[in-house]
Amino acid sequence: MKTKRKYRILISGGGTGGHIFPAVAIANALKRRDADTEILFVGAENRMEMERVPAAGYKIIGLPVCGFDRKRLWRNFKVLWKLFKSMRLARKILCDFKPDMAVGVGGYASGPMLKAAQKNGIPTLLQEQNSYAGVTNKLLAQKASAICVAYDNMGRFFPEKSIVKTGNPVRQAVLEVSQTQAEAKELLGFDSKRPLVLVVGGSLGARTINESIGVSLEKLTAAGASVMWQTGKLYAEECSAKAKDVPHVKAMPFITDMGLAYRAADVVVSRAGASTISELQLLGKPSILVPSPNVAEDHQRKNAQALADVGASVMVLDADAQAHLADEVVAMLADESRRQLIAENVLKMALPQADEKIVDTIYSILSKESK
Repeated sequence: MKTKRKYRILISGGGTGGHIFPAVAIANALKRRDADTEILFVGAENRMEMERVPAAGYKIIGLPVCGFDRKRLWRNFKVLWKLFKSMRLARKILCDFKPDMAVGVGGYASGPMLKAAQKNGIPTLLQEQNSYAGVTNKLLAQKASAICVAYDNMGRFFPEKSIVKTGNPVRQAVLEVSQTQAEAKELLGFDSKRPLVLVVGGSLGARTINESIGVSLEKLTAAGASVMWQTGKLYAEECSAKAKDVPHVKAMPFITDMGLAYRAADVVVSRAGASTISELQLLGKPSILVPSPNVAEDHQRKNAQALADVGASVMVLDADAQAHLADEVVAMLADESRRQLIAENVLKMALPQADEKIVDTIYSILSKESK
């Protein structure tokens, strides 16, 4: 009797939750498919994946790689030295772990790790979360066995033959909420009869969103809303002070149960990271997106524009947020039919079970390689 092959899969990337959540979701889906699969993560030293990945139950090795400083070019001598060291370490990791396949989810570490894998003839799969492809994935695309994407028209960045439209994997817990919207509001300490505005700016926070909401709390509550405000840890103290004496407002540095928060929300105000957008699509949530201007290739604006163009969200540019964000929230709260239409449009964009589709693609490549 032929014994079943035990695969070794290397997953590389990180830097932000937008890279880490999909990476962990892919790993979990691989383990569901075959519990004997060996998985090794490779991230960047001192980045959030070095904490988040072990917390999810997986081993991770850190590379000393970091991003290029585009404003202060003289600092890049150190960057190039770290890149050289990372390439050497990547080769050692491949030699020790001997993966059957390498998966790159974007972020600093995926560049040297996936490049080393390709040079060693190891098949690679790229997962591109955004509507505008990142530099690392564009550089790796020509030799990738497959590129899993979440948007149409990605052939302008990648070889068409390699593109597989799977969607972005999201945190499973976000999708597994049993409470009704009213029950979720009450569990979170809000009046179930008032519409709830959920404000999220990422784990560190978003300065512009926080400043715009901070000066508008009384306007929002006067419009009948409650506000659940994730400030991020950098702005927690300042924002909590602003919210302290305003009824129907709760400010917190981090929301532990995002699934419950999404279920309770009537309107979501957020940055336009790929993972957040995928969650909004799968949950059918009306949103106002304020794309961060401080990201590579201005990809968040392109993500938000892709939704705004089909009436699946409202986009407020970062530069306009102070003047217009609160008014857009109040206008959306006042128009239930508009919220419903946005919810329907964003739900049409959803690509469920992305993690399983990516694992299907991985297995398809591995089966071809074994022939």
